[in-house]
Amino acid sequence: MDLQENIREGLRSVNANLLRTILTALIVSIGITSLVGILTAVDGIEASVKDSLSELGVNTFDIYSKRNREGRSEGRLEKSAPPLKLKEVIRFIDNYKYPASVSVSTYVTSVAELKHGSKKSNPNVGVLGANDEYVALEGLNIEKGRNFSSIEIQYGSNVAIIGQDVVSAVYEENQEPVNSEISFLGSKYRVIGVLEEKGQIGGGGGPDNSVIVPLINASRLGADRDLRYSITVGINNPNEMELAMGEATGLMRKIRQDQLGDPNSFEIDKSESLADTMGEITGILRLAGFVIGFITLLGACIALMNIMMVSVTERTREVGVRKALGATPLRIRQQFIIEAIVVCLLGGVGGVILGVGIGNLFAMILGIDGFVMPWLWTGVGLGVCIVVGLISGYYPANKASRLDPIESLRFE
Repeated sequence: MDLQENIREGLRSVNANLLRTILTALIVSIGITSLVGILTAVDGIEASVKDSLSELGVNTFDIYSKRNREGRSEGRLEKSAPPLKLKEVIRFIDNYKYPASVSVSTYVTSVAELKHGSKKSNPNVGVLGANDEYVALEGLNIEKGRNFSSIEIQYGSNVAIIGQDVVSAVYEENQEPVNSEISFLGSKYRVIGVLEEKGQIGGGGGPDNSVIVPLINASRLGADRDLRYSITVGINNPNEMELAMGEATGLMRKIRQDQLGDPNSFEIDKSESLADTMGEITGILRLAGFVIGFITLLGACIALMNIMMVSVTERTREVGVRKALGATPLRIRQQFIIEAIVVCLLGGVGGVILGVGIGNLFAMILGIDGFVMPWLWTGVGLGVCIVVGLISGYYPANKASRLDPIESLRFE
């Protein structure tokens, strides 16, 4: 018996015990599904974040209000820092001389209700104020209309740029939003632009369900509460990031009147830190996928070994006949190992198909567009199947190869 004959014999044996084969393959399939499914979903999330960062660009950094933890450091009560104020961020824009684009933004509310004619949205629309650099630095694109003009920014005109979810909520299908009028928070605004659809992890938020108004206008809307302003700086040369951040830190400390030796009364971070954080999260998710898949495949390995032991016992007489006809122990081992690998690969192929489908479905539920085909994890999954087949099939195969041909022929 050569290797090809062993493969054919293994396939015939699988076909002869089809129900048992299917049940065993299903156990393997569940393990591979959990492994490939989680890793596919993680790849989809990671790809979405990378796309967002590539649009935003890694040559940006943010300045925002410090998070006051109200705790103690080295036995001393930490001093709380007041949030950034409008006059401070405007002063920063006027005095920051490094070659860069600077955007300023603030959230007014996330529970606004918009009205247009007789239609109104759910009370979950975000309203934020920004300057004319905000759209570009946040990686957004205007599909219809235009951005804010310098006059509108300077005087805080009642104009607005809206997202796609807002358009769907308050406009008819063939109705043109640009130059129409909407109202929210007790004021009327003229729509001058519509953003391209961006998508949002988790759905129901982000730029698609937001209205952007001029910064001064937003400050008037939020006059009854303390708004928290944030600054995004996009520099022209990414290699000069540290220098640009150093100059921005010095200027903001001067504006905030931070004393020499005191910590910054604000936060400053590179956009790359988001990628680093996302890398850590996806790493944990991948590890969880491996652990869940390993535990399930360990159970599959034990179940397959048990079934192969039963198969060896059932086919003891067959082994005796093969040995009597000249089959060597090596060929007997090959036959049973190949049979175990075939069963695992059948389960593995089904698991990969299910895993890719479930992983992409999960990513779609999170609001991520596009189909992800993780070729690396597909290869890993099928490779794991072969390893599982070798491990679970070797001992039964070795036992079969050592059977005495005379005793085997007498077996009933």
